[in-house]
Amino acid sequence: MAVTHDATMDAPDYAYRPAPVIRLIGWCTLAIMMAFLVNNVLTFWMGWPGIAPFIGLDSTGEIGIQSGLQLLIYVLLIGLAMRHALGQGDTPLRRDAEIVIGWNTFFIRAAFWVVFLVGLVDMAISALRVEGMLPELVGEQMASDLGKSAYRGFYVHGPVVLLGIALACVTRTLGFLWLALLVVVAELGIVFTRFVFSYEQAYMGDLVRFWYAALFLFASAYTLLEDGHVRVDVFYAGFSRRGKAMVNSVGSILLGMSLCWTVILLGMWGKSSIINSPILVYEVTQSGFGLYLKYFMAGFLAVFAVSMMMQFVAMLFEASADRRGEPGGRELSTEIIH
Repeated sequence: MAVTHDATMDAPDYAYRPAPVIRLIGWCTLAIMMAFLVNNVLTFWMGWPGIAPFIGLDSTGEIGIQSGLQLLIYVLLIGLAMRHALGQGDTPLRRDAEIVIGWNTFFIRAAFWVVFLVGLVDMAISALRVEGMLPELVGEQMASDLGKSAYRGFYVHGPVVLLGIALACVTRTLGFLWLALLVVVAELGIVFTRFVFSYEQAYMGDLVRFWYAALFLFASAYTLLEDGHVRVDVFYAGFSRRGKAMVNSVGSILLGMSLCWTVILLGMWGKSSIINSPILVYEVTQSGFGLYLKYFMAGFLAVFAVSMMMQFVAMLFEASADRRGEPGGRELSTEIIH
């Protein structure tokens, strides 16, 4: 008698507990967020009407091709997310988590390179302006233009941002420790020049605040990845692995993602919102010879919300993988690797 082989005897247990709902929640969340950000740029930077008039939320807007294209962005990205989520079959959820973490790592690395380079360049320009050396180097007209926030933001900061993104493509370090060291060095420089040479300018303190704000907000997602945030819990520590996974899954959706959506929507819903408004007008501080980077710091909130959203999605995938009993769970380390 021939012996038939039952394939189910060799298959892992989690393979028979597919997770399309979890994938749909995670990938559709990222798709909607990306569509919202792209449309935010098209609407408030390019002057497109947005999707509000197309779907009847704004009766004063004109329904046209541009509104349709902006709505199509949502449809396409959500469709791609659903296709990916439903087409994975028994693929482990940890693979999805690794993909999202990889994207987030690149995003944060690019953000750190950008703030590092923009801070140095803007500090150099401000220092030359303070000392009256800028006209001799670039001419009177260019020196005058560099004193205008919109000009400096578009023609100086813009190319530096692109350079930072390019460097992120060819490097692999996140730079947390280096940026922390730079904050210390910048603050030490203020102390040294103030008490030794009795010299201090507004741009010096601005640079410290600029880099420190970036360090604090951009490192939050990495800290979440390494489970380094302070937990105030009574019962969590005593839960089983699957119990902790359940808490993390629910918390990622109800607390984590909802917080990120709150920051994104309140900060970027309209032209006068707290993130859009400073960026659109290249807002600067009242100190004329400080750094022209106040609008950048408003953008830090958007970087924080986007990076945390991606990390909460990855956390949802990993927690759900633990609940399903997938092998290969990460062993978290308290040591921060740069």
